[in-house]
Amino acid sequence: MATRRILIVDDNPSNMKLVSYLLTHRGYDVLTASDATQAWAVLQRERPALILMDLQMPGIDGFELTRRVRADASTRHTVVIAVTAFAMAGDEGRARRAGCDGSITKPIDTRRLPGLIEEYLARSRPVGP
Repeated sequence: MATRRILIVDDNPSNMKLVSYLLTHRGYDVLTASDATQAWAVLQRERPALILMDLQMPGIDGFELTRRVRADASTRHTVVIAVTAFAMAGDEGRARRAGCDGSITKPIDTRRLPGLIEEYLARSRPVGP
């Protein structure tokens, strides 16, 4: 079911494993990518309803990947949530300007994450051309 599919993009295997485990046990179909290149390949064949996007990755970072998601007609309506350990002044604004729908800071509050995901999905962008 596409509305329950989530792509986690994170270069930290521990973070990815924790979030993947949590969301899988909440009934989500979880896809993973450890960098932007892998994430883009996943997005060419899958249509997740939401992307949890690590912003600080080597190579193409999460800001640039989000801009690419928004520029592509087949992915522009996907909900993108920035995930970052760098909750410094201006980061949320920078994430929003790149096209993120919201942000979550690390360390992730595992008790709150499923509820936050449901909130973002409930107010997701309408699908259309």
